[in-house]
Amino acid sequence: MWFLYQLAMAAGLGVAAPVLLARRGRHYLPTLPARLGRLPEARGTRPLWLHAASVGEAGVAATLARALPPDLDLVVTTVTPTGQAAAEKLFEPLTEGGRSVVVTYLPFDLGLLVGRFLDHYAPRALVLFESELWPLLLRDCRRRSIPVAVLNARISDRSYGRMKRAGRLYRRFLLDPVGRLGAQSPQDEERLLSLGARPARTSLTGNLKFDTPEPLPVAGLEQALRDLAAERPILVAGSTMPGEEPIVLDAFERLDREALLVLAPRHPERFDEVWREVEARLLPAMRRSGIAAAGGAGPPASPPGIVLLDSLGELASIYRLAAAAFIGGTLVPTGGHNPIEAARFGVPVLVGPSMENFRRIARDLQIADGLTLAADGEALTEAWRHLLDRPEQAAEQGRRGLAIVDRNRGAVERSVELLSELVDLD
Repeated sequence: MWFLYQLAMAAGLGVAAPVLLARRGRHYLPTLPARLGRLPEARGTRPLWLHAASVGEAGVAATLARALPPDLDLVVTTVTPTGQAAAEKLFEPLTEGGRSVVVTYLPFDLGLLVGRFLDHYAPRALVLFESELWPLLLRDCRRRSIPVAVLNARISDRSYGRMKRAGRLYRRFLLDPVGRLGAQSPQDEERLLSLGARPARTSLTGNLKFDTPEPLPVAGLEQALRDLAAERPILVAGSTMPGEEPIVLDAFERLDREALLVLAPRHPERFDEVWREVEARLLPAMRRSGIAAAGGAGPPASPPGIVLLDSLGELASIYRLAAAAFIGGTLVPTGGHNPIEAARFGVPVLVGPSMENFRRIARDLQIADGLTLAADGEALTEAWRHLLDRPEQAAEQGRRGLAIVDRNRGAVERSVELLSELVDLD
């Protein structure tokens, strides 16, 4: 059976590779050497392995790592280059106390590659975040008596249906090898138990994203954006997805208020594509990379209406400047992105109807009147206009959202306690 699984995995990679390389080659090519076994040097002793698929999980992993013993060596893996860049930036400060941190890519789920990785780093335990479960990786960890924990575990509506259909196979190959499961929400805990997770191994630990610290300001960038805004309010549209930028730009053009829009696409390989969409508009615009190139030249003669944030790792900090923040991936059916990044600054949050990936957070924010739901682009225009016209109400909405964030902190302590039941962290 395992031979057939690996054969299917290899065949799937063979079929998908030409498509991915044609569409997103620049994005995925850098990941291949490590995923195929060319691994960075092993450093430290008995490291704890943290796997964070992409940017959001890298932030969660770093949040957990800050609460671990400072001399505990780490190996951190990601799947995407953006996740890799985020992990390198987030974990670099954690090496200052002498801790060893190796950041690399997760091997493809094939026996030879997984075995080589485990031989090379000999981790004391593996911590997976959210929903990253790979059957052969779990099998090999079990065979080598490497404990596995899944923290910040969540199960989306779409995934839950597939997992229910898999039945015993899902329980046997993806849940039974896991020693501890820390669920984000009561619904996630209930779903894990219904899928066959053992109650003794499953706990409600909460969402680690509530405990993520505020990002430090990006040197010079915030003042540069304030200068470009020229006392106009700043609207941030973050983590936008394909098909969403035209809706957001249309909404902004309909807004008969003076404002600066900072537009931040989710994926860096789309920066040029989105810039072409921006250039087609009537408003003056510039790229964040243009701000860096201008250096100390001062603001342009004609202040831009739109700034394209074509950079990595800066959006989370820029939210603190926003008079209102729209969270992308919500006006198109992709499940949405993390509203906590903006809410923790006391910023009014706006989202579209697609928030399946953050359903409970969005519900709690909405119940507390800390979030505005915009059904479409026209509703987004009206929501922006309402908040800009009523700054006191906007500030109150931001305060309510921040209160929800503060109320839900504490997942780090519960997650470390759960992990310490499974593995020696000293």
